[in-house]
Amino acid sequence: MKTILFSNWHIMRIIRLAFAIFLFFQAYTTHEWFFIVFGLFFLFQALFNVGCSTNSCGVNYKQKENEK
Repeated sequence: MKTILFSNWHIMRIIRLAFAIFLFFQAYTTHEWFFIVFGLFFLFQALFNVGCSTNSCGVNYKQKENEK
């Protein structure tokens, strides 16, 4: 768990963390508490390094041999 949180920090993780902090700040200043849900989503992605970076969750479009 410690290695997941403290290793492999790249620019996308930093952007997600910054956006989560921005959403928390906006929720506090505007009293629109729904922003906290989105902030938690981006915070989870940043801390645990999950998400669709480098197109890793794209759909594989392989055709079958007989459908050419």
